[in-house]
Amino acid sequence: MTEPALATISYKDQDRQVSWRGVSMDDRDGFNTFMTNDVASRLHDEEGTSEFKAHLRSLANTGFARDSLGDILAAEIPEERDWAVGEAMAEAYLGREHEITWPWNMERDKRNPKASLPGADLVGFKIDGDDVRLALGEVKTSTDRQTPPGVMSGRSGMTHQIDNLASDLSLICQLLKWLLPRCKGTDHEELFNKAVTLYIESGNKTVMLFGVLIRDTSPNEADLKARGQTLAESLQDPMTCHLIAIYLPCAITDLPARAAGGGS
Repeated sequence: MTEPALATISYKDQDRQVSWRGVSMDDRDGFNTFMTNDVASRLHDEEGTSEFKAHLRSLANTGFARDSLGDILAAEIPEERDWAVGEAMAEAYLGREHEITWPWNMERDKRNPKASLPGADLVGFKIDGDDVRLALGEVKTSTDRQTPPGVMSGRSGMTHQIDNLASDLSLICQLLKWLLPRCKGTDHEELFNKAVTLYIESGNKTVMLFGVLIRDTSPNEADLKARGQTLAESLQDPMTCHLIAIYLPCAITDLPARAAGGGS
């Protein structure tokens, strides 16, 4: 069955190894299905949550234990922060449109229900035949009305963070140290080995970088163009970078409700 259309390209361009594009999502069946299926699944880590609940239920052997476990599971705080939905949307979009494989759902690493995790927002693999590349990236969800939004610049901005992913080997070391035990002994271990081998054999250059900006404004190439041109001056081949602005058909504050199946 063909998936319903999700987005149309509003603009696209490229400068050497850096590309940028803006995609507009229409408030139709494709968007609604994407939010309630793809995004919600990433946001709530449905696979990991199902395994977690099944394992704990196997340990509850009495009625009292089952009641106690029910209290624990009922106390789970659903993820409703705009930026968390934005990150889930970026992962779901890149998985669908760029065929990025995500070996781990970072939702599982939160020890505090309201915590955010340091390091790259996106950690995955791009499989291209026998070659596997590391895919790393940052996500920004912005309600800023200015163009480009403030989240693109400054030391905590997307441009600086992507530069760090390209050149800060201490950050890369920490990311690989985090990723290995999550891949080892799984179907993703071979992908990890191939991606890291390719990365180090290229002089720490073969990596696919992503910057995803999520906005509820009208499409404007100025959101990405200057930042893309700046990154093109510093990133070296075979490193590539893809900047993507996703323009929503709803307010960013509506994203949690839309992921839960709420209408426009």
